[in-house]
Amino acid sequence: MSATESNEELFALADSLIETATGGEQIEVYISRGSSTEVRVHNGEVEHFVSAMSSGIGIRVINDGRTGSAHAGTLDAGIASAVLAEARENVSFSSVDEWAALAEPDAVDITKQDLWSDELERYPTSDKVELAQRLERMTLDLDCRIRVDDTNFVDGGGEGLVVTTTGIRRYGRSNSCYLSVSTLADDTDGTRTGFGFAVGAHPGEFDVERAAREGVDRATRLLGAIKPTSRSTTVVLDPFVTAQLLGIIGSTLSGDAVVRGRSLFADRVGESIAASTFTLVDDPTDPRAYTATDLDGEGLAARRNVLIDEGELKGFVHSSYSARRAGAATTGNAIRGGYAGSPSAGCLALQLVPGKRAQLDLIASIDDGVLIEGVSGLHSGVNTVSGDFSVGATGMSIRNGALAEPVREFTIASTIQRLLNDIVEVGGDLEWLPMRASGSSLVIRDVMVSGSS
Repeated sequence: MSATESNEELFALADSLIETATGGEQIEVYISRGSSTEVRVHNGEVEHFVSAMSSGIGIRVINDGRTGSAHAGTLDAGIASAVLAEARENVSFSSVDEWAALAEPDAVDITKQDLWSDELERYPTSDKVELAQRLERMTLDLDCRIRVDDTNFVDGGGEGLVVTTTGIRRYGRSNSCYLSVSTLADDTDGTRTGFGFAVGAHPGEFDVERAAREGVDRATRLLGAIKPTSRSTTVVLDPFVTAQLLGIIGSTLSGDAVVRGRSLFADRVGESIAASTFTLVDDPTDPRAYTATDLDGEGLAARRNVLIDEGELKGFVHSSYSARRAGAATTGNAIRGGYAGSPSAGCLALQLVPGKRAQLDLIASIDDGVLIEGVSGLHSGVNTVSGDFSVGATGMSIRNGALAEPVREFTIASTIQRLLNDIVEVGGDLEWLPMRASGSSLVIRDVMVSGSS
């Protein structure tokens, strides 16, 4: 079935449900249909393989400030009608919420993007397996000290639409894929771990050799690691670590967090909250982003939102609900966990405006510091209400402008507020990762490193 035919079929189902609305009733129909593949290889053999197809419908009904919802994992018209009836029944069990309402069209045009790869759609399953096996062989051949824990090929794609009684009628489809390797290197007092990724619109864009090399380098560079001396020093965050940090920062800029009093940046719009070198945008319209999209979870056009501009907080990301509560306008940032989920406000594709210099050039200008290549306990070690920040880390010492001995079993501590204000420079090494944030090297001064006395 072509995309156009599929589009028409799904709209026909949604329209048949929307047309039953009565009185002041608002109805939203969210439909999704897709497929995914997961291949895990170990020692040249397929250890895990899943190829799945899924489809489902989620319906929300809002009446007099009360919301009822229901869903089902099928697109059968008869069952869809039963789902609508259940959602209507559930309205009576909910409490009144003065801000409850569906999103309305906001006249923002969709940014046209090429989010669907026919090449990925046609890519044979046997070739997906072979790619994972090739990455494993290539990684092992690079260094005899390396063991491979596993290699993975993952893809997913689908189509979906949102139709509402308020006038939203949108359809989209996309697919994506990545290849990864997890590596191990044995040391006298334990095992060091590493990883490598290859990301692309389709497997033909994968840089398999780079993924293998990164997997080897990240594990072997930590052999012989020691605890660093405790001190306040300059740290350089690896792009992958920066991406993880941006995810935490992004959660504090969610409209839902703001209206619920769970954001440390509430009421600070227009203030300087970071160094002038720091500009953070949420841009799902950049097709290079792994989570690029043309629509948000409510069917509104996804758009580029500048959150922090040269250190100044410009605003938060909003769904229609959080926007109503905050007295603001939606930013096209509703996210939802598939047809069974309800929309909430969240960042879609975070990225920093990159600087000019590569990581090694940044390191060359540092007399004493630490390159942070991995962190642990990030979510449990960061309080997004107070901003307190303390996580375990591994990496490399920096001495006289060059990488020195590997270091491990230490913590880095600060607050999110101070980290942002102590940023010295953003690297030019923007990396696209299979997550909701890209990464760049980040130089931060005066971070407390706690290792040996």
